[in-house]
Amino acid sequence: MHFKKLLLSALFVIIIGSQVVTAQYKTGIQFTPDGNSYYLKEEGAISKVNIKTGETIPVIKKAQLTPAGETSLNIASFAFSADNSKLLVFTNTTKVWRYKTLGDYWVLDIATNKLTQLGKGKPSQSLMYAKFSPDGKKAGYVSELNLFTEDIATGKITQLTFDGTRKLINGTFDWVYEEEFGCRDGFRWSPDGTTIAFWQVDATKIRDYLMLNTTDSNYSHVVPVEYPKVGEAPSPVKIGIVSAAGGIVKWMNIEGDPQQHYLPRMEWADGSTLVVQQLNRKQQQSKLFYCNVLDGSSRSFYTENDNAWVEIKSYWNDDDPTGWDWINNRKEFIWVSEKDGWRHIYKISRDGTKQTLLTMGKYDIESIKNIDEAGNNIYFMASPENATQLYLYKVKMDGKSNAVLVSPASLKGTHDYVISPNAKWASHGFSNYKTPHVEEWISLPDHKAADAVTSIAAAIKTDDNSKVKYTTIITDDGVTLDAWINSPKNFDSTKKYPVVFFVYGEPAATTTGDSYGNHQNYLYNGDMSEDGYFQVAVDNRGTPSLKGAAWRKAIYRKIGTINVRDMAMAAQKILDNPYFDKDRVAVWGWSGGGSSTLNLLFQYPAIFKTGIAIAAVGNQLFYDNIYQERYMGLPQENKADFINGSPITYAKNLEGNLLYIHGTGDDNVHYSNAEVLVNELIKFNKQFQFMPYPNRTHSISEGEGTGLHLVTLYTNFLRTHCPPGAK
Repeated sequence: MHFKKLLLSALFVIIIGSQVVTAQYKTGIQFTPDGNSYYLKEEGAISKVNIKTGETIPVIKKAQLTPAGETSLNIASFAFSADNSKLLVFTNTTKVWRYKTLGDYWVLDIATNKLTQLGKGKPSQSLMYAKFSPDGKKAGYVSELNLFTEDIATGKITQLTFDGTRKLINGTFDWVYEEEFGCRDGFRWSPDGTTIAFWQVDATKIRDYLMLNTTDSNYSHVVPVEYPKVGEAPSPVKIGIVSAAGGIVKWMNIEGDPQQHYLPRMEWADGSTLVVQQLNRKQQQSKLFYCNVLDGSSRSFYTENDNAWVEIKSYWNDDDPTGWDWINNRKEFIWVSEKDGWRHIYKISRDGTKQTLLTMGKYDIESIKNIDEAGNNIYFMASPENATQLYLYKVKMDGKSNAVLVSPASLKGTHDYVISPNAKWASHGFSNYKTPHVEEWISLPDHKAADAVTSIAAAIKTDDNSKVKYTTIITDDGVTLDAWINSPKNFDSTKKYPVVFFVYGEPAATTTGDSYGNHQNYLYNGDMSEDGYFQVAVDNRGTPSLKGAAWRKAIYRKIGTINVRDMAMAAQKILDNPYFDKDRVAVWGWSGGGSSTLNLLFQYPAIFKTGIAIAAVGNQLFYDNIYQERYMGLPQENKADFINGSPITYAKNLEGNLLYIHGTGDDNVHYSNAEVLVNELIKFNKQFQFMPYPNRTHSISEGEGTGLHLVTLYTNFLRTHCPPGAK
């Protein structure tokens, strides 16, 4: 339930590790192989920019990417072959669920200027995850859920799998693996380019959720989505090896019932061995296996267990699970674990017998930014003193050294970095609640600006109009929670003001990050501070704050209860201040935040008088198995926890004003959540306002006029039922 991706997608960049051949659908900054420059694509051409000097050098001209008789290719992403002799261009893209991963691919032979399209004869926009073989002579790709290779010189296409259907998926993944594990690209070239390892997902036994399109023709039509609800067994997933020239698939024999396990990670360990991660269905046990690709045999070599859930790489790698971080000539690898109660970085021997803790101390790492083996350092993000902020640190890979702060200590707030492969340069971004986002290029490890003229020091400005204050709230339960409060302009402490709480509350996102713009309500048509509203956000136990595993996992089997109580108790403390009007208290949220909004409005009607819930899970038994079982267990064993945490259980308690919004084409949080909740409210004669958006997805962003309509609806409802201004 990735509301965080929905709200902050513009801030995310996915940097793919250089040690393995992985998906060549790349976003964000792409560095040159030496790490001293980065590529720049604009108007159908590609240049490279020297980071130190700022010099821009053309690499690929627009004319080179213009097919005969056509306009130039619109470059969505690109990748060079290992020897830089060829360029692969992804273009004419279209979405699969969240991301534009379907499209067309073209290959440019740079020496001859020959431009050819891959998969000629296949339907337009039908290729996925094309990537060069290690020698650059072939490309592999998925088309219509089967795997293919293509000889670039001759254009000969070889089909590798033949059984792909909507529900038997080769080389990519089903809806739930993509949504909850970040798994999209589902095949890997072997190091020598002779074979391909791939996932096959068997969703044939997974029931379809049937969305109904009622607007695109005068007869409605059904849109099926294979979607395993919580309590349903996972789709069996297996891993196969096939020759790049075609032939029989060799399936890996991995222990355990495939309907009770997940396989979220797989990479080549060497030319004859795969390394695979397996999670049990409850996601409380992680096992690593080596698979022999010659005979399909496997053996486990490293196991972790947790009473709640085991984190995987996509949690601390920007929702990207790809790559395996080998070091020391593949004799060791870098691993992240919470086994000592904190999210720490470890160095693990190839056989799994020796684990060395690298980040010592009672703090969490947020993400790894670069493994600089040449310099014997790992760069990572953390914030040991303040969980609302982020800073860059480095630590030596010896297991004896303490981490060293790299970010300027004087810049308090949220930093972000994209570090070059050689760890010599980085794009550095910074902001805090009163400092608009600024960026610069820096050198490492000294953190000096590459260009003093465009440095953060030269560009940084403070928003003197900011009324935001960060604070901590100690609830009557003795829990200390981070919060921010955005005060009205021209605040008068002798008067009373309305307050609007922005909530999320589940394990996928926080709301109190100290960065600029987080404190503005993007659905409100106007300036809430100017109009006389207080705005507040609080992060409860169970959110992914850097406060230790116990904090994050306190929510296990308690979504809808412990998180909702924390938010309500914090609100109660905040509202003790005399300048808050307790009759004008509103709450709103989206996705998991919509669920929290409903629960707060229903369970604590004495506190919250108005609520706006968008795309909410009304009944936890309606959501997908990977997310809901990870955090709540199996309903076959503890169904009462699901019922106790679901808004529908408390709908009969509605006393205040509710605006409930949902897209009928939401493939994530299904529209049925809305209708069962509406039925429950009708049953108890609860009056409310309901807005279904026809055929809109979880983002409610499609269709002409939708954004303005949603903003207007939200604003009018809030102003009507929680009027602005001092009294």
